[in-house]
Amino acid sequence: MSESSLPESPPPQRITGPESAGSSVRPTPESDAMLGRRAQILATEHWGLLAARSTAQSEVLTRITIFLTLVSAGLVTIGLLGQASDFREWFGGASLAILGFLALIGVMTQIRVMNVSEEDMMYVVAMNRLRGAYVDLDPAVADVFLASPFDDEAGMKRTYSFLRPRSVSILLGSSVMLLIVVNACVSGLLCGAAVIVGGGSFSWAVGVGIAVGAICCAGFMTYGGLGFRWAWAHYAPRRATPAPPPPSLR
Repeated sequence: MSESSLPESPPPQRITGPESAGSSVRPTPESDAMLGRRAQILATEHWGLLAARSTAQSEVLTRITIFLTLVSAGLVTIGLLGQASDFREWFGGASLAILGFLALIGVMTQIRVMNVSEEDMMYVVAMNRLRGAYVDLDPAVADVFLASPFDDEAGMKRTYSFLRPRSVSILLGSSVMLLIVVNACVSGLLCGAAVIVGGGSFSWAVGVGIAVGAICCAGFMTYGGLGFRWAWAHYAPRRATPAPPPPSLR
C-alpha cells in the first residue's frame, strides 16, 4: 500500500489554555436548552415574587379597612355614650378606654403597613434584579422593558414610576401617610381627653392634643425614613443604573 493511499492524518490541534502565554480563552457557548432552563427558573422566581407581593398588599389593605372601621365605630360609640351619660360620671373613663384601644390597634396597624411598604420595595428590587438577568440572557429585550433592569435605588424609583419621576407625591398619597394622619388624630384625641378627665381646661386639652399629634407624625415619619436609609446603606446592588451622559456643548 502506497503512502499516497493512506488517509491523511488531521493536523494537530492547538490547545489553548491558561498556561499558554498571551492566549485568550474563548468561552464555551451555552446551549439553547441550558438558556431555556435558566429562563424558566428566572420566570418561576419572578411569578413567586409577584404572588408574594400581591398577597402582602391584599393583607395590609384588609388591615387598614378593619382599623378605619374600628375608628369610625369607636367615635360613634363615644357619641352615643355621651348622650346616654350626659357627658358626665363614667363617660370620661369609657371614652379613654375606647380611644386607648383605638390608639393601640392603630400603632399595630401602622407598624404592619410600614413593614409591608418595605417588603414591597424589597419585591420590586428583587424583580429588577431578575429583569437584569433576562437582559443578560437576551440583550435585545432591554429596549422593551419600561421598568428598570437595575436593582439599585434609582432603578427602584424608575420601576415605581417609569413615565415620569415622582418624589413627595409618592409619600403624600401612600397608605403609610394616611395611617400616620389617622393615628396622630386618635392619639391627640386620647391625650386631650385625658387632660379633660384629669380636670384640665379645654384650651390645654386642645394644645396637648395638637402637640401629641405632631409628635406622632414626626416620630413615624422619622422611623420610616431611617429604616429606608438603613436598607439602602447596607444593600449592594448587582447592577447599578448608569450615570446619564453629560450635556452636549454643541
